[in-house]
Amino acid sequence: MVSSDERAPTMLSNLSTISKKGITLYLNGLSSTPDEIADICVNEDTLYMPDYVMDELGVLKEIRYDKVVYM
Repeated sequence: MVSSDERAPTMLSNLSTISKKGITLYLNGLSSTPDEIADICVNEDTLYMPDYVMDELGVLKEIRYDKVVYM
């Protein structure tokens, strides 16, 4: 099993690359940074689900991380 210490740098690197390409990142509906998302998604005991939003041409324009709430 991979520890959160090992996952955070990988996720941060991936999100930083995505952000540099002009893709907007959101966390729970608010504009966010790769640092904030990687820190929260890896270090909390809560599950976050990414939603990949495409433009009308099918090009990725946003990734929205939302907390998954269990009922």
